Amino acid sequence: MAGSRFDLIARGAEEIVTEEELAALLDRKERIRSYVGFEPSGLMHIGQGFVIARKVIDFSEAGLDTIILLADWHAYINDKLDGNLENIKICGDYVRDCFIALGVDPQKTEFLFAHELVGRREYWQKVLSISKNATVSRMRRAMTIMGRKEEDADVDASKLIYPAMQAADIVELDLDIALGGMDQRHAHMLLRDVAEKIGARKPIAVHTPLLAGLQGGGRMDSFEGKMSKSKLETFISIHEKPDAVEQKIRKAYCPEGDVQDNPVLDICGLIIFPEIEEFKVEREEKFGGDVVFTSFGELSRAFGGRELHPSDLKNATTRYLNEILKPVRAYFEKNPDNYERMLELMS
Repeated sequence: MAGSRFDLIARGAEEIVTEEELAALLDRKERIRSYVGFEPSGLMHIGQGFVIARKVIDFSEAGLDTIILLADWHAYINDKLDGNLENIKICGDYVRDCFIALGVDPQKTEFLFAHELVGRREYWQKVLSISKNATVSRMRRAMTIMGRKEEDADVDASKLIYPAMQAADIVELDLDIALGGMDQRHAHMLLRDVAEKIGARKPIAVHTPLLAGLQGGGRMDSFEGKMSKSKLETFISIHEKPDAVEQKIRKAYCPEGDVQDNPVLDICGLIIFPEIEEFKVEREEKFGGDVVFTSFGELSRAFGGRELHPSDLKNATTRYLNEILKPVRAYFEKNPDNYERMLELMS
């Protein structure tokens, strides 16, 4: 049983810190607590939604007790939605809908707002304990978890509190496993480094890959190239209409034969292939006819070998992505209220 649970937790992860600790945890403990923190800050894009929602579902199938922390106070510090806490709360309700639309079972997953933590005296004691055991330079380096540069703290000192709060969330919730994208690594490592000093246990960290923005050309090692809702022309929301998906993918960066920093291939690998058994590219006979790929590796090698033209890859990607988005669109057609409130805020 431990082996199958391990496989579910590890599936699709880019990094686990550490695999040995995870295996030991599964051997000694039946009820395991995990979480992912999510800033309510705007419309959800496919990179956030599908990658994280899929891992939450994997965690549930592995029998983990999982919390999705709707980090409203964190979004407030990060100046999201003009720093208006009421608007951020509306966005949090919308984010909950998004995860449910993406297949997360609300009966198996707890949704919790950060404002339910910040009223606790013990929570702020943990924030201070973590801060007292970390340097200012360490906090500055950790600000990448917010999508911020170190010098942003020179204008607004509250930005330095954010990493300590994120670490304190994990301790306060008494968690065994912290889930997040690779851009959240600094916060998890901060807590692991100070855990012994503050009398807390080190959380195991499960990090997922980041989806590249449609513009390409970014440096993913510094997360500058990731898909971001702040760049509307370079991201695909989970609400995108079929024609908008087609238009955005048609314009996406996808040089022939280039398998590095290729957002269209990224969408295939991170979003589409986990949902399908085969990927069919439809082509005219004069261009080689239809071709079917049964793994992302096959597809990537064919594209890298220039056996597949970018336009053919884009057409197939559009078709499959629109099919995958159908249940999400159907959910919000039946449950439009929070999404419509979000659109009012965005306008």
